[in-house]
Amino acid sequence: MGPIDIRRATPVDADRLAACIQDAYASYTETIPDLPDVAADVEQDIANHFTWVAVLEGEIVGGAIVVLDIPDAQLANIAVAGSAKGRGVGRMLLRHIEQACQTLEVQVLKLSTHVNMPDNVAMYEHLGWRETGRAGSKVHMEKRLSEEP
Repeated sequence: MGPIDIRRATPVDADRLAACIQDAYASYTETIPDLPDVAADVEQDIANHFTWVAVLEGEIVGGAIVVLDIPDAQLANIAVAGSAKGRGVGRMLLRHIEQACQTLEVQVLKLSTHVNMPDNVAMYEHLGWRETGRAGSKVHMEKRLSEEP
């Protein structure tokens, strides 16, 4: 495995990023009936939000979309292609997002995941996130990036 490059997504990445996201969520879309279309509007996300891709040997193997609402930010989506799972791509993306958000003076990074994705909740908790509540099928989590209130 070569090095993984994380860079800002460009409009030409939209189709490949959408395919990566669909691949990452494929097992969930079959078992979670109320999961939204996680790959919808990728082109608009690239144009309007902070969107990154993880590239391995020329292929997009991961991606993340962050919506800024300073002093907070929402991790709207993060995905790793099945072919790259277990290689640290998700952790690298999260670290990159946290560093970028700190540069922008984001104090709290938030996300929502699905209650039927307990492995995701456990992974986020392991990486320093904390659960802040549940509503319907959503589990809300956050990670403080700044010690300021």
